[in-house]
Amino acid sequence: MAVIVMFFALALLFFSLLGFITKHGQQLTVPDVRGKYVTEAVHLLEQAGFEADVRDSIYVDTIPPLAVYAQTPDKGAQVKVGRTIYLTVNKTVAPMVNMPDLEGLTFRSAEMMLKSMRLNVGDTIYKPDFATNTVLQQLLNGRKIKPGTPVAEGSNITLILSSGTGSVENPVPNFVGLTYAEAREMLSASNLNAGTIIIDPGVTDTINAFIVKQVPARKNEIGDFNMVRAGESIDFWLSATRPVTDSTAILAPATPVEQ
Repeated sequence: MAVIVMFFALALLFFSLLGFITKHGQQLTVPDVRGKYVTEAVHLLEQAGFEADVRDSIYVDTIPPLAVYAQTPDKGAQVKVGRTIYLTVNKTVAPMVNMPDLEGLTFRSAEMMLKSMRLNVGDTIYKPDFATNTVLQQLLNGRKIKPGTPVAEGSNITLILSSGTGSVENPVPNFVGLTYAEAREMLSASNLNAGTIIIDPGVTDTINAFIVKQVPARKNEIGDFNMVRAGESIDFWLSATRPVTDSTAILAPATPVEQ
């Protein structure tokens, strides 16, 4: 009988202390450790009565490496003493992603694609061209970057965008007799673009081939100047042989075509 009484007494004592042992009903407010270095965050959480565990990592270019990016439960949550707070920490090295092909996309589509790959839109530069507000070129650190090239997440990509054609007509420059390299420089200086390039079978070095014909030509059939607007294109015919031109004609320096 005495043994039974003792058993029930011990059971009653155990259950009465169970709440104290497990800290039943005791809750604490989760502190905000976002942005703090991971070791500091763990220390603060442990001091506040929680456990801490690094659950995941991510790369964000706006916070320092190994800083806490996110926490679960979030700051201000009321949770039980001893609860584990899971941390997401910023990586020390940016992961690499393959550069997408943005040329020909609208600015909005290019922006969305960059964001989906954790890349940023850097500078936007406008250049006259037919397709208004579409991407003409993509640059990284001032240089053209090909699709598929590995780049670090968080990189700023500069976009060359089309501003449409100009409203003012100007005489077509004369490209006949120039090398294709010289013609490209004149196109850029004149705010014009290269259109269709037709290459003679004998050409082995395109960049140093000669312009033997252009459309539109400098002048039309009745001798008047053909007109062109900024952003329009000139078609070229290339040959390995320099064409015979008027040696007395002086080729004026290229001037930008007004927009």
